[in-house]
Amino acid sequence: VQLQASGGGVVQAGDSLRLSCATSGRTFSTYRIAWFRQAPGKEREFLAHILWSAGSTFYGDSVKGRATISGNAAENTVYLQMNNLKTEDTATYYCAAKLGALRTHYKEYPYWGQGTQVTVSS
Repeated sequence: VQLQASGGGVVQAGDSLRLSCATSGRTFSTYRIAWFRQAPGKEREFLAHILWSAGSTFYGDSVKGRATISGNAAENTVYLQMNNLKTEDTATYYCAAKLGALRTHYKEYPYWGQGTQVTVSS
């Protein structure tokens, strides 16, 4: 299972950003794909998840209302649109994949992309 996250960068508070997670066709259609982030000195935090085959999404409290997870089956890519970014959103963002039931703890996900850095300046 291969995942490649991209789309990070330096933005200002209040801006929007779309992160991408490129996968293979089988991964995209079969696995639960989630976004996490990790700020320095903090534990990896669940943000959102999608199971394309079921049309199912779920969001963590920290981004609920500010983020939208979606997928593009033609490109086997999962997106995380983040709006109204805050300085506390500064972190390395990762996409991850697992089979089976929905879980929000990072230790439940065996497959990870390399991470993309998002820096939000005030």
